[in-house]
Amino acid sequence: MNKRKIINDPVYDGFLSVDDPVILSVIEHPYFQRQRRIKQLGLTYLVYPGAMHTRFSHMLGALNLMKRALDVLKLKGVEITDEECRGAKLAILLHDIGHGPFSHTSERVLVDVPHEELTLRFMERMNLEMDGALDKAIEIFSNKYPKHFLHQLVSSQLDMDRLDYLGRDSFFTGVSEGIVGTDRIISMLNVHDDELVIDEKGIYSVEKFIISRRLMYWQVYMHKTVIAADNVLLNILKRARELNPETFHFDTTSPDFLDRFAEVDDDDIMVAVKHWQHSDDEILATLCHNLVNRHLPAIRIANEPFANVKPSYFEGTGVLRNRSYDFNDQEIKVLYKDGRCLPISEASDQLDRRFLEKQVTKYFMYFPKENK
Repeated sequence: MNKRKIINDPVYDGFLSVDDPVILSVIEHPYFQRQRRIKQLGLTYLVYPGAMHTRFSHMLGALNLMKRALDVLKLKGVEITDEECRGAKLAILLHDIGHGPFSHTSERVLVDVPHEELTLRFMERMNLEMDGALDKAIEIFSNKYPKHFLHQLVSSQLDMDRLDYLGRDSFFTGVSEGIVGTDRIISMLNVHDDELVIDEKGIYSVEKFIISRRLMYWQVYMHKTVIAADNVLLNILKRARELNPETFHFDTTSPDFLDRFAEVDDDDIMVAVKHWQHSDDEILATLCHNLVNRHLPAIRIANEPFANVKPSYFEGTGVLRNRSYDFNDQEIKVLYKDGRCLPISEASDQLDRRFLEKQVTKYFMYFPKENK
């Protein structure tokens, strides 16, 4: 008897239907269910109260977009087998499974391993349990599958991950600058010489996508108050480990590492933070009390580094960098009706190369508000 799941997604004002038994098994796996307990935007809800959505909803949303993209490409005559479709769907479904609590906030702090590497380790473990059902998904995710465009749908400058998180994060934060023409972009996708490209008529939608991503970074992902909150949480974890090195300690070489890491989510961190409010250590107790009650440090942003700042658990400095387009990665390419295929930096009359390659670097300093 075939199982079928219907999932309501408010971002796309519709339903995601899943009837593939392998995909359903992945969604029901404890590693994947853990994503329900990890916020997509970490502590951003302290600035935008609606930003409570999870990695779980984002991963399902990306699956939805992948299904639509594959359907569009097949209608345009691109040869994609059912097995390849399943592999691409599984790759995008699992692309973020390696994230730790509060997503990027705790990355390289709880474990000094990038989330992409952890994702691959989780996929390989699940593949063993599922008798090789994820073989093709792992090849596509790792960019080892012969059809390169399938990997680009998962990870590139115009992938289903970015398309979903921009629209989803915009929806839940209420920041309209992140709204992109997702339907239009997907309908304009094509493949040329084994590369994912955009049909000529979709160029303006891609321009809007690139600009929206740049704006969302400064207005949401690098909002100064979010940066302040992130640093409070990082200093809490740093102090807790200084007092007790076994605090949220993971041995990445241990056979049970993945299982132990998968047991930790946002709830565990916040329960610990609330408990540590009553610590005998004044520094830890104060930091935790401040985070729980949103007594965040003041923060200043400048174009030049701050001088003469002595780092402590309550004040410090850092760097913010944002480049919405990366020429070191494969460029987004535009396919014209006459067969020409040009990079967006040449095809666009709105976004010249100087704009696209510009990296904005800013510096921040946070400190107690009473020292303002």
